[in-house]
Amino acid sequence: MIAHKKEFGGGLLMMAGFWAVFAIIMSPVFAGQNLLDYMDSLYNSISKNSAYYIPSMKTKAEKFNGNEISIKIKSGDKASSARIANLLAASGATVQEGDGELRMSGDLGTILANVLADADAMFANNGEAVKAKYGADGKQTLYDWSKAMEAMEKPLNKQEKFNESKILYQVRTKSIEPAYNYFGIQAQSIKEKAVVVVLSLVGYVIYTMWFGFSILFMFEGWGLKLEH
Repeated sequence: MIAHKKEFGGGLLMMAGFWAVFAIIMSPVFAGQNLLDYMDSLYNSISKNSAYYIPSMKTKAEKFNGNEISIKIKSGDKASSARIANLLAASGATVQEGDGELRMSGDLGTILANVLADADAMFANNGEAVKAKYGADGKQTLYDWSKAMEAMEKPLNKQEKFNESKILYQVRTKSIEPAYNYFGIQAQSIKEKAVVVVLSLVGYVIYTMWFGFSILFMFEGWGLKLEH
């Protein structure tokens, strides 16, 4: 039995309106996307500039010019091993392939400079330059660089070359991974989209409250109450 029909009806109407708006939100009417995808793309484009650490990483990497390393790393399957060996060789390193591992030696600064050049090109959405350089897809190249950097950290730590291991970790997390994740996204300034950002945040709050109040009115109209 409905105790308060008017209140229940108002809550029911609000709930119907909520789902009607939800149907619009999930429709591809926002530049060919639904609203969730559109806002996700917008916030990714706005955040891209704030993730650009490559120039500062280049400065840090220069300190390792002339720093020779000689290590053995795990390289995975044959195809992966061949790709990583190609990347290291292109960076001036001497590489010997084994069964699932690589023995490599070279100038760490030179290797890092090449890695950062590839990451910079990909961050600028210039995947064709990286593809022309190695004959492989740009994102695949960044993935292989990430695996190579990670594999190099452990043996360097064993040699107590902690600074060398640290710079590899920093290049991987602050240059390779952002370049991989933001590839294909055009950076935008938040100032250019300030109105849209503010409206999206206000709209989110209102829409969330809309759902909550519709349930509240329906339950109260039904006669359910919280008592102490």
